Amino acid sequence: MSEIKGVDVNIMGRDFTVSCTDEERPGLINAVNYLDKKMRDIRDGGKVVGVERIAMMAALNLSHELLNSKSGNIDVGDIKRRIFLMQDQIEQAIATE
Repeated sequence: MSEIKGVDVNIMGRDFTVSCTDEERPGLINAVNYLDKKMRDIRDGGKVVGVERIAMMAALNLSHELLNSKSGNIDVGDIKRRIFLMQDQIEQAIATE
């Protein structure tokens, strides 16, 4: 098992340091990107103001998605395809820098 290290991440313009192993890092980065997008979508919708409220709405939305996936109401294959598409887009954006 790898050593636990601090990883700097950014969610909606705010910097955080999260501890994880090298093996966990790709999953952490995917989670950060997913959460950041969810929060930005909520903010850009204009109905929720304030980072704490946006974070709470994102948490509720993600909890709802998780519970639905456990009960079989979500197409996991579709979610995996969307995640792979997001990963490709991120890799392309990084490559163009």
